[in-house]
Amino acid sequence: MAGSFGSIGTALSGLRYNQVLLDVAGNNISNADTEGYVRRRVVGSSVSSAVPALWSRYDGHGEGVTVGEVRRMVDPLLDARVRREHGMLSYLQTTSTVLSRVEEGIGEPGANGVHAAMLDFRNAWQDLATNPGGAAARQQVLGRAETLAQALRVQVSNIAGEEADQQVHLTSLVSEVNTAATDLAALNRSILVTEANGTDAGTLRDRRDVLALRLSELTGATTTVRPDGQFDVSVAGSPLVSGDTASTFAIDPAATYGGAVGAVRNLLTTTLPAYRAGLDAVAADLANAVNAQHALGFDASGNPGGAFFTFDPAVGASSLQVAITDPDLVAASSLGGTARNGDNADALSRVGTYADAYQKLVNGFGTQVAAVGRQTANQAALTGSLDDAWEQQAGVNLDEETVTMLTAQRAYEAAARLLTTLDEVLDTLINRTGIVGR
Repeated sequence: MAGSFGSIGTALSGLRYNQVLLDVAGNNISNADTEGYVRRRVVGSSVSSAVPALWSRYDGHGEGVTVGEVRRMVDPLLDARVRREHGMLSYLQTTSTVLSRVEEGIGEPGANGVHAAMLDFRNAWQDLATNPGGAAARQQVLGRAETLAQALRVQVSNIAGEEADQQVHLTSLVSEVNTAATDLAALNRSILVTEANGTDAGTLRDRRDVLALRLSELTGATTTVRPDGQFDVSVAGSPLVSGDTASTFAIDPAATYGGAVGAVRNLLTTTLPAYRAGLDAVAADLANAVNAQHALGFDASGNPGGAFFTFDPAVGASSLQVAITDPDLVAASSLGGTARNGDNADALSRVGTYADAYQKLVNGFGTQVAAVGRQTANQAALTGSLDDAWEQQAGVNLDEETVTMLTAQRAYEAAARLLTTLDEVLDTLINRTGIVGR
């Protein structure tokens, strides 16, 4: 009798265990497309009532099965690597996006770029050299000079506009970092309390993993796990989250950051200012070289040439303007008085190194854009590979979950059939044993 009633408990444990299997598989399937969801797996534990003793012997065959744990299928080492590589990818993607946009604004090579305007400007001086007395040729020089100055001013304006946009972007990123850090600290506290009460905190852990990954993408943050399971997060060596406490993140000029914050900060402090400084140097060379040579010539009235461009070194390329509005003031001749030639115009067509300097500046920028693009593609491939490995480990496979559900269903049916059989056995034993027909 004792064995029969024990078998009922065994069958009941099978029903309960396989019901949990069905519930967990159903939850996995329901969250197959949920961001950050980590699939769960039920780990069974065999139940035995045998108690070791010197003068006793257990003659049973096990007391069934119970749920040992509902395990989140995570790999801490893989998670750490995924966060690190996502931080690097975010840095490169942010940099590549901004540099590509700036490159499009530069528009080189192209018919409307600064380099084309420089060539047109020099050709205009050549045309004037062959016809120094022509009013149209003089006006053409002024028109193309203004086109060139405007092209440089527009390009500087584009760079300044990008810098202003990225400054706003950086402020937004800092705000997002602080919000994510506060939320992660709160989840640390919630997870600790929830698990101390014996309640599953898997969903809270999923949300915390998403925040930790986002902080890595934003700042290149490093996450470490405490013995009690809480996350500590540091950025550039400084603590951001310590248990249930979040610090306020602010940009440290002496620190080196990763992620999107590091990319934007590097663009604002190094890449964009360097290109703008290159444009300022080109404009300075243009203005100084042309003004110096123009002053050596004589205008249509035989007077010495004045300044052709105005330029403020303290302001840079955005201050470049054509100083002459009257075509007769263009100093095309190398002879004063009533004599006329186009020698100074010819010299002005060749003066200065601004065209070569600009070409070198643009080529260097283009090389940088291409290099970042290649690095981004390589990093995307590496990160994608790690994401695939994470998906195999933690992602939901619908086919696998279907097999689990079918297995649990069959096991549930078998346990139910065991109960039915035991019911029939007990009915025979209790109600029919010893009954003799008359």
